[in-house]
Amino acid sequence: MPRVNRREIFSETDVQVFHIISRCVRRDHLCGRDRRSGRDYSHRRQWIRSRLEELAGIFAVEVLGYAVMANHMHLIIRSRPDIVSGWSDDEVALRWWTLFPQRRTPDGLPEQPTTEELNHIKNSSIGVADKRRRLASISWFMKCISEPIAKRANREDDVTGHFWEARFKAQPLLDETAIAACMTYVDLNPIRAAVAQTPETSEFTSLHDRIIDRQSVSEHGSAPAPAPSLSAMPAAAQNIQSSDGPAAGWLSPIALEPSGQQLPHTSSTRRLTNRGCLFMSLDQYLQLVDWSGRQLRLDKPGQIPLYLDPILTRLDCSPETWLDLIKNFRRRFRTEAGRAETLQAVHRLRRHCRGSHRPVTG
Repeated sequence: MPRVNRREIFSETDVQVFHIISRCVRRDHLCGRDRRSGRDYSHRRQWIRSRLEELAGIFAVEVLGYAVMANHMHLIIRSRPDIVSGWSDDEVALRWWTLFPQRRTPDGLPEQPTTEELNHIKNSSIGVADKRRRLASISWFMKCISEPIAKRANREDDVTGHFWEARFKAQPLLDETAIAACMTYVDLNPIRAAVAQTPETSEFTSLHDRIIDRQSVSEHGSAPAPAPSLSAMPAAAQNIQSSDGPAAGWLSPIALEPSGQQLPHTSSTRRLTNRGCLFMSLDQYLQLVDWSGRQLRLDKPGQIPLYLDPILTRLDCSPETWLDLIKNFRRRFRTEAGRAETLQAVHRLRRHCRGSHRPVTG
């Protein structure tokens, strides 16, 4: 099946969620132990994670999940043109300066811009309207990840040429089932690739960051720490507190509606908003991923725990269907991902819009 034209799936006005894949050139392990040279480049995975965290505080794009592997990375990101449209021209200019500063501190951080410098940005040939559009653009977000990492790696190796293989692949996630399955698929990448045995040891994933914060809150809070299997059900307040923790506070929270409570206002600029992404709590998501990871590792689905049954019912998945999705997500969904009825509706809309250059957003 031919790849869908990007102009048919990217929208400048609608909130969208995408699964992004970007591979190293020739799929070499340029972020791990390279098979050709024998050199270990694992430290570059931290480069990518740090850059993702930096951009999450600048762009009108939210990071729902990620996994940085030895030869590729997965991202699940949500564009927010509804947020960027409300920014003042001064805020757009300040964020653009932070992204492309003309002056830096000795530590390499952007210097505070002067009024004249901000005015120059607002009055440049690339106007504020275009910068506003770029700050909500998935393509610009990926450009600002890929290009600095490629240049830094090439300087380290004293080489020139491509670091990333072609352009990134973008797969629209059209409903909650697709988002939940894709997030689990991405978070379990190290386990599926046999580079980690448990979710707690799956480094450089959004799951690992969330677990670190969740365990830290449990250890220092009033409730007892969860069991290593993450199957305990702690207080909802701890879910909320851990969503703003030092490791995962730049990621979108899990709970779209956190038990009638509101997440505390994020005083830092680490992420765009406190909006969650799934109709389940952080603990429920961790339990779902933990159970799913055990089935992948043991290849024995067995009986689903009672506390997970309502979650899969809401996602319209049987345990067998769910495990098939997270094992074979890329095989099951070549382009868009979603329930059968969602995909059918989008395909009908695409046939209607094809030729009019109008994006199809589902």
